[in-house]
Amino acid sequence: MRIATRGSALALTQARWVADRLGGAELVEASSDGEAGDKSRFVRGVERALLAGEAEVGVHSAKDLPSEMPEGLEIAGVPEREDPADVWIGLGLSLDEVPEGARVGTAALRRKAQLLATRPDLRIEELHGNVDTRLRKLEEGDLDAIVLAAAGLRRLGREKEIGFGLPVEQMCPAAGQGALALQVRSDDAEAGDAAAAVNDLKAMRELTAERTVVALLQATCNTPLGVHAQVDGEKLTIDAFVGLPDGSDWIRDRHEGRAEEPALAGAELTQRLLGAGAREILDRAEAQS
Repeated sequence: MRIATRGSALALTQARWVADRLGGAELVEASSDGEAGDKSRFVRGVERALLAGEAEVGVHSAKDLPSEMPEGLEIAGVPEREDPADVWIGLGLSLDEVPEGARVGTAALRRKAQLLATRPDLRIEELHGNVDTRLRKLEEGDLDAIVLAAAGLRRLGREKEIGFGLPVEQMCPAAGQGALALQVRSDDAEAGDAAAAVNDLKAMRELTAERTVVALLQATCNTPLGVHAQVDGEKLTIDAFVGLPDGSDWIRDRHEGRAEEPALAGAELTQRLLGAGAREILDRAEAQS
């Protein structure tokens, strides 16, 4: 079995983790396909490797995987999910205690919108790069704090860097955050069975609900949208945030559905969001970004 993956430290760590659960696999580093700043370029590289027959399984950070996939590819497994939360690294012991006017680094419009919705005094500065690059920028004193995904830090063994976690009421995570998506060719039954064997039903249901909202809202990487589903027994609770990048206008909502019907729960929440004016906010957000 060959696994296609990005070549970053985090991507390789995630791919090795999956390879162990598949009973061993060869890693194939996929080249990027696009310009710097294009969030989907690494996704496309992995997908191209699958379609070209260079690998049987593609490992993606689920939050990077667009809702529409190329014909002939499908998600066959979602392993046990890591912590989906966002975390704060830097000054302060909680968001309320962060000094006024603190400089906070993030490239995510979703994070920027939610930070400014809660703390409009913060100075949000654009920050790109891998986990090590972002931590180094903080250490160099260019910023007072940064916001990262807990999952990446934990998988890299850097959880000691975490200052405090941001609750979903303040920072709704990105759809799929903390989850891995195992992608295969639709006609490759052997790879599909292998990926399905490491599937975690709870994680798959949560991801399905979250991706349903993203798809129905036609969200893009320029959309300040947070979606977080949590399965507890037979209940599925799903939270969402839609807002403008400057935090001046936003909607939060929570919906409960049945765990065995995750797509329906996602669709019902989407209808609630649209009824509250989410489409107008998202259109304005696209124009601003």
